[in-house]
Order: sequence, then structure tokens, then C-alpha cells
Amino acid sequence: MLGALAANKASSHEQNNGSFAVNDYPAMIATASHVEPVPRRIRAFLAGQKVLDTTRALYVWEWSNYPQYYVPLADVRHDLLIPEGNSQQSRRGKSEMHALRVGDTVHPGAARVFTDSPVAGVSGTVRFDWAAMDSWFEEDEQVFVHPRNPYVRVDALRSTRPLRVELDGVVLAESTSPVMVFETGLPTRYYINPTEVDFEHLTSSDAVSACPYKGTTSRYWSVRIHDTVHRDLAWAYDFPTRQLLPITGLIAFYNEKVDLFLSGQRLERPKTHFFAPADGPNSG
Repeated sequence: MLGALAANKASSHEQNNGSFAVNDYPAMIATASHVEPVPRRIRAFLAGQKVLDTTRALYVWEWSNYPQYYVPLADVRHDLLIPEGNSQQSRRGKSEMHALRVGDTVHPGAARVFTDSPVAGVSGTVRFDWAAMDSWFEEDEQVFVHPRNPYVRVDALRSTRPLRVELDGVVLAESTSPVMVFETGLPTRYYINPTEVDFEHLTSSDAVSACPYKGTTSRYWSVRIHDTVHRDLAWAYDFPTRQLLPITGLIAFYNEKVDLFLSGQRLERPKTHFFAPADGPNSG
């Protein structure tokens, strides 16, 4: 038990500019090129045509955060794949590049047909670019952004721990009843009633982001402190997925960019993949 705990803590270390910090949330457990069967029917559509329909897809992790679908070539409409005459080599083997064409709709380089792979099960599969399709479905439920990671759990729990949100010493929100969203691989997100947010410092934004677990955001806000505007720091889901209904209409702030005080204790700002050098709105 102690060995497993030590291993888990070690996996929670992330490197940043040569230093290591321990996250206070569970890390992803899958590694690159990990493969698992998908126990769900997967379908994808483009321009009104069904491109693939399979119950034999594989989850293949190209990086640790989430997998991609790799679909048996036999379960794909061959007539919609146009060979492009070039190949690529990756740690998952050799793949031949294909365009995807449905009528007048053409997406170059949208499909990789794996002809030879050292990874068990990958040879003879097709990996499609997610955005090349108009829609993806697991069984009869549409999936957005990327496949849902079977190792990810997302829980929205009510709490009575008092929460205060500040930026540069200015209080943006105070709540005695936040809803905490616990998602594998991410810091806890704190969702607050709009009546507990000081909108004097918030300005509406046109930004939109999407999450395969929570849905598509309905609103974003930037934060103005004195003469400085901090872009797209808060968001809300007015119509989240059924699993996350407790956050409906509530507002969350990026922990990475504001100061959170939980039960009077200041929380350390986490470092996540959401904020690269070119910061922008991401699904939180």
C-alpha cells in the first residue's frame, strides 16, 4: 500500500522550467501508446454521410491526457478515403495519409491508415483528425472535442467551505456554497453563484470553449483590475451535460490566473497545460 502511494505521488510530479512540484490532484495514469478496447459503438458523420461505424475501435493514447479512436479499416467507408501518396512514421508505426472526401467536402490529410505498427492491434486501423468530422457519437450520445478518457472521473459536489476569489488584492467573488468539480488530471474547479460574484470587475467576452465531459460554455468574462484587462478568466455553462447539472449557470475562475482562498487558506496557483505561452480560453 505504501509503495502504491509513493508511486502515485511520484506520478503527480510535473516539470516546469527545470523544477518539480507536487500537484494536489490525481494525475493521469495512461502513458503514450497505451491501448485499450472501446466497449462502445462509435460513429462519425461528415456532410450528412456516415464515415465510420464500429464496435471494434481502440483507445490509443498519443499523450497521457486523453486517447484517440483508432478504427478498423473494415469499418470505414473506403470510397471516402483518397490516398495522398505519402507516409508518416511515429512511435505507433508507419501510416499512409489519406484525404477524406464526401461530395464537394474535402479534408486533406484527415486520415492515417496504419499499415505496420509495433503496437499490438494498431496495424490495419485508421486514425481520423477529430475536426475533420461534423459529429462523433458514442452509442447515440454526441461527443465533443475529443474522446472521453475512460480513466477520467468528473464529480460536481456541493460544499459549505467558504471560498474567496481575488486578483491583485481585489475581491472578485465570495461564496459560502461553492460547487467543487473534481476532474482527473486537473485542479479542482470552484463554481460560484452569480449573486456572489462582483460584476463590477467583469466584462463579457465572446470566447467559447468546449469540454467532452461538461459541454460547451455559454459565457466568458474578462477581468479588469484598474487599467489592466486579464482576458477570459471566468466562464459558465448554462446547459452542461447531464452528469454536471449541479454547475448549471454557476461561474468559475481559472485557478491558474487568480488567487483562491478556501476556508481562509490561500491555495497555490496550479500549473496546467491550459496556459501555454499563447494563453487563450480553454475548457476548464
